[in-house]
Amino acid sequence: MSKDRIDALERALDRFPQVAVGHVPTPLERLGNLGQALEISLFVKRDDCTGLAFGGNKVRQLEFYFGAALDQGADTVLITGAVQSNYVRTTAAMAGRFGLDCHIQLEERVPNADDLHRRSGNVLLDRLLGATIHRYPEGEDEDGADANLVRIAQALEAQGRRPYIIPLSPKSPPLGALGYVRAAIELAGQVDAGGFAVDEIIVPSGSAFTHAGLLVGLRALDVGIPVTGICVRRDAARQTVRVAERVHAIGEMLEIPAARGPDDIRIFDGTLPPGYGQLNPQVIEAIGLAARTEGLFLDPVYSGKAMAGLIALARTGALAGPNALFVHTGGQPALFAYGESLLPAVGTEPG
Repeated sequence: MSKDRIDALERALDRFPQVAVGHVPTPLERLGNLGQALEISLFVKRDDCTGLAFGGNKVRQLEFYFGAALDQGADTVLITGAVQSNYVRTTAAMAGRFGLDCHIQLEERVPNADDLHRRSGNVLLDRLLGATIHRYPEGEDEDGADANLVRIAQALEAQGRRPYIIPLSPKSPPLGALGYVRAAIELAGQVDAGGFAVDEIIVPSGSAFTHAGLLVGLRALDVGIPVTGICVRRDAARQTVRVAERVHAIGEMLEIPAARGPDDIRIFDGTLPPGYGQLNPQVIEAIGLAARTEGLFLDPVYSGKAMAGLIALARTGALAGPNALFVHTGGQPALFAYGESLLPAVGTEPG
């Protein structure tokens, strides 16, 4: 990894305003017990440790959105996401940090959500953080959710406010993905400094900001480690298109080559069913195994599903090699919203 490439990528990123909030660099740790159980060498990039409001990958992404919002003189931010969205929780926290009001819109993405799901976990934190909460009845209507945010923003403008919308739809430039282009510099430096081999990087793939940002950043540095996204919301065919669009858009924003062709976009959806935010036996096993072997807590929606994918690939010999690196994107507050589903699977209290 040459200094010239790092400098060129940093210069491209520096053209976009960014606030410094995250506790970075986040640790890179060996998961010896879990790796031994899977018969691989396993590392974890602890992006659950980015600091703000339980941390997570959204902190890096929001640093660019809030950079833009403050640069434009906004006094209010708006964002949309699922009921248990880590994104909206982190947005509400960052808004408070910078003295902005926050309006969050919660979408109905998870079928048959119980009362605990609607009141605990991230929803409780949203309320503690003082966000104004709106509801949107559809869970798979990104354009409609964004359009409703625009209507809320227009009402705020009529009151003399200066709103800034953090969009959901892929029709908008993926500004937040730049956080993971920059994270690629950090990660590649840690791998080099540690002197250990990494055959494959495993990351959750939903909005594709984290997945595509890492991929673009690593390739800009001429680091060829495969990056495999584990589907958390869409099947592999649709997610491949999503990631490809994000990769192309990031390349255009930064004016750099984006990836090495369609085969560079690796997607696995074997642990996705029955769908977004819904548990399955593989995810429950992954959450329990990580907790018992490493004291590492994963969430049911993103990191747990991604670890389930890594485990499935390891057990079937489908990893690119015996040395894997897992990107932990955080999300642990959602564990509490899934308590009624998780407790029967992990056992009952004695007595």
